[in-house]
Amino acid sequence: MRTGRDLELVAVTKRYGTTVAVNAVSHLFIEGSYVCLLGPSGCGKSSTLRMIAGHETVTEGAIILAGKDIAQLPPARRGTAMMFQSYALFPHLTVRDNVAFSLKMKGIDKAERHREADQLLDLVGMTALADRLPAQLSGGQQQRAALARALITKPQVLLLDEPLSALDPFLRIHMRAELKKLQRELGITFIHVTHGQDEALALADEIVVMNNAVIEQAGPAREVFNAPKTAFVARFIGGHNVLALPQGRFAVRADEVRLAQDGAEAVVTSVEYQGAHVALNGRMAGNQEILALIPEADFFADPKSPGDSVRLSWRADRAHPLEA
Repeated sequence: MRTGRDLELVAVTKRYGTTVAVNAVSHLFIEGSYVCLLGPSGCGKSSTLRMIAGHETVTEGAIILAGKDIAQLPPARRGTAMMFQSYALFPHLTVRDNVAFSLKMKGIDKAERHREADQLLDLVGMTALADRLPAQLSGGQQQRAALARALITKPQVLLLDEPLSALDPFLRIHMRAELKKLQRELGITFIHVTHGQDEALALADEIVVMNNAVIEQAGPAREVFNAPKTAFVARFIGGHNVLALPQGRFAVRADEVRLAQDGAEAVVTSVEYQGAHVALNGRMAGNQEILALIPEADFFADPKSPGDSVRLSWRADRAHPLEA
């Protein structure tokens, strides 16, 4: 449902010389939603984010926030804040002074800006580390400090450019839960660029999949995963087989494919134990690869090895047709 503080891209284009990085992209970001821009390197997602932030100029189009075109405004006057991939903390300032820096630039007195900084540090669980320098922090702690610094400007939209990519896998999972919790508490729009499908599925109310400078598909995370519109989205979001059979081209989730007495013929190419299930890769007619994620108990009741001939089946209503 539209509100007065939504963010809308209207035919936004970015060119670098003759290269089109973002091609007439239009999209409505609903106020208070967590949106992930998902896609491979070079698809246009970071350029889109940087245009919203004001760190890249818009070649053509409009960026409307709360009913006002902000495309020509400087970053500090847009109502957005950006958290960079590198965190970009000032190494010579304490955590508290890093967080308070933008308020210092506005001429706010020291006591007031430190009071506001301390409120944000409390929100992100960093109160005990307020007097440390960035070099004395872990990666996760630096990320929290950078978050607090972005939030102190009270943005309507927080922009996050691959904020979890520098963290180890365990911390990444912990921090994505923290980000989601923080977004719910604040109630502001988060737009988060990532190339990680798991990250997008875990975080997003809405996933916007970009490819070749355009939006290929957008919708609720579950809808995009269960009903990919194109072969690219099915492959990129992961967990799907893209197959071309006489009845047409379609996607079928790997966890819907089963070993069966009848069905499509395939030769097993590899078997990988993954705990709760076994990943069985096979090759079908036409040199098409297929992946079946088979429950562990089912597989070991009748185990298969590379080179074995098998038959694979899936329910007809689980095969999802794809657009050309």
